[in-house]
Parts: sequence; C-alpha cells; structure tokens
Amino acid sequence: MTANVEVLIGSGQVPSYAHPGDAGADLCAGEACTLGPGQRATIGTGVSLALPNGYVGFVVPRSGLAANHGIAIVNSPGTVDAGYRGEIRVTLLNTDAERPFSIDFGDRIAQLIVMPVSRARFVPVRELPGSHRGLSGFGSTGIGSTGIGSTESGQGFAANPEPGVQS
Repeated sequence: MTANVEVLIGSGQVPSYAHPGDAGADLCAGEACTLGPGQRATIGTGVSLALPNGYVGFVVPRSGLAANHGIAIVNSPGTVDAGYRGEIRVTLLNTDAERPFSIDFGDRIAQLIVMPVSRARFVPVRELPGSHRGLSGFGSTGIGSTGIGSTESGQGFAANPEPGVQS
C-alpha cells in the first residue's frame, strides 16, 4: 500500500525521487566540500521540513556513492523526528584510503525515506518470554547459506537455548 504524505519544505532544494516507486528521495549538497582519504565532514543540504506527526524521516546513503567511491554516512540512518525544524545535515565519510572525493553544490549526497512510526509503550517485566533465537546475537547465524546455526566452516555452533531449557 502506498500513501502520499504531505511534507512541508521550509527551505532548500526540494528532495525528489529519481524513479517512480523509489523509497528514497534524493537530498542534495547545499555546499561544496572535498573529503580527503579517511576524512569526514557534515554537509548541509539547506533543507528544512515539517513531517506530520506519526512520521519519521531516515537519512540513508546513496548506493552508488558507497559502491563507486567509498562514501558512507557515519550515523546511518540519520533520524529526522516530526518535531525537528532545523536544516538536514549529512555526515559523510570517505572510506577510500587513497583518493579524495569532491562534492559540489547540488550533488545528490543522500536519500530521505519518510515512514510512519509507531510509539512503543515500554512495559517492565521480571522475565522476558522465550524465543527461538534466545540470547544469540552478533554473528549467530554465520555467513554461509545453510541457514541458522551455520558458520564460515559450515560446522555450526551450539546455540544457547532459553535459560533453564535442556537441549
């Protein structure tokens, strides 16, 4: 389901979608900058906006900048709350160890994804309910294509079951 959401733009170049069906609207640089190898800088877009209550904007990288030039967004995704009215700024990092990267005024440097957001009601409890995953965290599914429990060697691992449960 696709819904049109009215986002008020107070200043700057209006973000635009490159293709029908795109999730991210391009944000353009409001200033020029050259990032040396390994250098980061916060680039203004000149864009300030008003999102409707119940929506959030996520500032995410452009895949071509990342793949072709090693340009990443340091705090990706950057969160734009509905109540924020300041300029959207993007902290870019040049991950290339050898080549600088130049950004000109008007270059597309990031994308803005606007989404509905739920507000959680946090409920303190003595114990969390069990789950299939349990306490398994970073790297617990490995990198192989054999599924849950696989590792690089393909030998799997002993997943920790729920506390107090025998395997």
